[in-house]
Amino acid sequence: MDVSKIEFGIDSFGDLPRDDRGAVVSHAQAIRAAVAEAVLADQVGVDVVALGEHHRPEYAISSPETVLAGIATATKRIRLASGVTVLSSDDPVRVFQRFATVDALSGGRAEVILGRGSFTESFPLFGYDLTDYEVLFEEKIDLFHRLLDEKPVTWEGTTRAALHEADVYPKTDSGRLTTWVGVGGSPQSVLRTARYGFGLMLAIIGGAPGRFAPYVDLYHRATRELGTTAQPVGMHSPGFVAATDEEAKELFYPGYREIRDRIGALRGWAPIRREEFEAEVAHGSLYVGSAETVATRIADAIRALGVARFDLIYSAAGTVSAAARLRSVELYGTQVIPRVRELLAEQPAVPAEAR
Repeated sequence: MDVSKIEFGIDSFGDLPRDDRGAVVSHAQAIRAAVAEAVLADQVGVDVVALGEHHRPEYAISSPETVLAGIATATKRIRLASGVTVLSSDDPVRVFQRFATVDALSGGRAEVILGRGSFTESFPLFGYDLTDYEVLFEEKIDLFHRLLDEKPVTWEGTTRAALHEADVYPKTDSGRLTTWVGVGGSPQSVLRTARYGFGLMLAIIGGAPGRFAPYVDLYHRATRELGTTAQPVGMHSPGFVAATDEEAKELFYPGYREIRDRIGALRGWAPIRREEFEAEVAHGSLYVGSAETVATRIADAIRALGVARFDLIYSAAGTVSAAARLRSVELYGTQVIPRVRELLAEQPAVPAEAR
């Protein structure tokens, strides 16, 4: 694998950080903080910023494209992605139009990562029935795939009005938006992604990353059998970078525990223990520590899966201060990414498509 072609991104849901006095900031302040973090990432060499969509009180970003548009006008080179766009509860035509607009504002830097999301609040919020969960995504991803050709579309389904020779604007300068699908570990989702020839973005938030290798292999085998063109495979996982391992863990753990237990209470999980957190940092999918530690763990993950992109969910601990988050982004760009490239040059990863 050509080390120079491996890409590194950051992901955020607009988690609410704390200010210098330790108070949780407002949603508006959190959105401005996400923009500031993306601007810094652009300056320190991060390749991509991806913003996720949530409709919950602990997250500020419910409209990633709007925030990405603001980032587009304040940056020069970083690519701008969703992470993810919850297509099931949105309209494919409007999603295409919004991202084509971001693409225009950024000079061709927009990307879409489609998904079904990890929460379901958007379904009742926008008037969708959760019993239609599967058909909503299946039909809407099919329509979005057709829209990407940027030609008049004729389409009929059960989840929105039919289209007949409908032309959608604005068009992009390149003629096609880069599109991925975020997958959490379902073989059916991997096969669907391969069928449409989209990039595969693995959401790995727990356990050893190597356990996702069968999904990478399935994707490439499926694209060959289906006759579609395999696109890059990426992964995103939570983490945090600080001056030392202990500082990073002490800054990250309180917010991580709070969010993990809040979600766990809804899903029937037992409260997390510190020992579980430490094990996940040491061997799992939490990339928390000094620049050297995080770089070593990321290099190991890239070798395990042969992925072409790694995105760090850097804001996944809501009790971390805005200043500490900025420092984490800076260390990621200036120290972690160069060190990962050095480690992979010493011991290269096998590309996913060659595994």
